Amino acid sequence: MLENFKESPVMYGIAFSIIAFIFAQSLFFIIKSWKHGKKIGISKETLLNTITSSILFTVAPAVSILVTVIVLANALGLVLPWIRLTVIGNLAYETVAAETALGNLGGSLNQEITDVNQFSTVAWAMTIGSVFPLTFLPIVCKKLQTKIGGAVNKNEKTAKLGDVLSAAAFIGIISAFIARAIAGTNADDPTLNAGVASVCVLVVSIIAMLLLSFVCRKYKLSKMEPFAMPLSMFIGMGSAILLTRFLPDIAAITWR
Repeated sequence: MLENFKESPVMYGIAFSIIAFIFAQSLFFIIKSWKHGKKIGISKETLLNTITSSILFTVAPAVSILVTVIVLANALGLVLPWIRLTVIGNLAYETVAAETALGNLGGSLNQEITDVNQFSTVAWAMTIGSVFPLTFLPIVCKKLQTKIGGAVNKNEKTAKLGDVLSAAAFIGIISAFIARAIAGTNADDPTLNAGVASVCVLVVSIIAMLLLSFVCRKYKLSKMEPFAMPLSMFIGMGSAILLTRFLPDIAAITWR
């Protein structure tokens, strides 16, 4: 049991229990919303169209979540990322939380976790970080939103500034991953160093994102825009597989 603690029956039991609760909760609100919609006079056709569009709208986020599970599964196994991302989470937060916790313990997401204490620490770091906003925001969100919204939406100039600050915060998070891909994380451990493979994935993903974004703008495919990032990530992963398969000697080159 201990050797396979990341994918033990207990872990799967926890996962299926959580997923069952999520399904039950979703079904409960669908039924309640449908009954209320019929009560206030919304037609059956409108309700069906709303449900259909909502289902389609979740496809792109679901792809992004799948990518995140794949990224984290190498180190954490399948079950923990599956549990985390079934409830709440995203690539930017989950990987940062896991990598930060592992970094303080001398580990990395580039390596499989075999230590129970490291695994437990990562699980707590990923979970507690997400629990805090769920308990904190309901208390202060309305007041915070009113003040921030009033400041940002004061005029057109401040509204643009708010967009810039949001974009800057996101770019800052992404920059941390780019720096790690180029510079590596540990000069004493070759498995944690950057190399041709990591930079290849980075460059291919950027090019794919630019091309997909251009196609969406060029042909006005607004519904395809949410798929651009997850598809770019899959293309980047594919480039690493091809490079390792056909040019293994070059893929193995690392530096600090």
